[in-house]
Amino acid sequence: MENKVLKGKPVADKLTEKIISEIEDIFVKTGKKPTLAMIRVGNREDDLSYQRAASNRCKKCGIDTVVVELNENCSMDEYIDSLEKLNGDTSVTAILCFRPLPKGLDEDAIKNIISPEKDVDCFSPINLAKLFSGEKDGFVPCTPMGVVEILDFYGIDVEGKNVVVIGRSMVVGKPLSIMLTNRNATVTICHSKSKNLSEICSKADILISCIGVGRFVKKEFVREGAVVIDVGINFDEDGNMMGDVDYDEVLEQSGGITPVPGGVGAVTTSILASQVLKAFKNTL
Repeated sequence: MENKVLKGKPVADKLTEKIISEIEDIFVKTGKKPTLAMIRVGNREDDLSYQRAASNRCKKCGIDTVVVELNENCSMDEYIDSLEKLNGDTSVTAILCFRPLPKGLDEDAIKNIISPEKDVDCFSPINLAKLFSGEKDGFVPCTPMGVVEILDFYGIDVEGKNVVVIGRSMVVGKPLSIMLTNRNATVTICHSKSKNLSEICSKADILISCIGVGRFVKKEFVREGAVVIDVGINFDEDGNMMGDVDYDEVLEQSGGITPVPGGVGAVTTSILASQVLKAFKNTL
């Protein structure tokens, strides 16, 4: 079954090699290095996991990182003050806001404050509008782009394919659907109110889950030979990481499946590093 496993590491390694080379060349010429600032509220395990992975990837690429840690009960004023300081800090190349934000923080207000030029995960409405309109000079969301890179690396063409995306968040589901539609896929978005979910999913050539519910996708969701992309990062009561897909149950049924860990998450951090590099090059 090894050939069915769509591992993220070779995809990430290929991207990382290119990023390292470009950053080294720029450093030799200018003596400058990029810096990514991450703002995290509280200690959600998935945020901490992504922070560790992002920090490690950036270090490997030659990107400095700083982390702004805020209490889970922080006020809007505290968050905005931290964000505005990073916006105005010329030593900070790029900013990553961990999402979703706690309910006490107004995400709609915050996304209008982050500098679009430093917004490397497409949080700002300006970058989101550029994505939806097909403009290339903005920043795309890292996780959806990671999915696209995996599909490209393994030669999985989405044109004319029926793609079902479970999840409609502005972080993954909706932007990913637009990106795949732009590649001529026929995309169906499902969510918590969708009826006959397993039946809809079982008709997909490519099934992508990004709902954040551990082992939700079972064998009956997957038609024989379908490609399954698991974007979910969940943890069981013992702290073990798992995806949205019941991997062991679905593996044999699928025509290719991303593992968790070791799948989309591994690529997402490389996409993040590439976006930081893009922001850095824009300042030179």
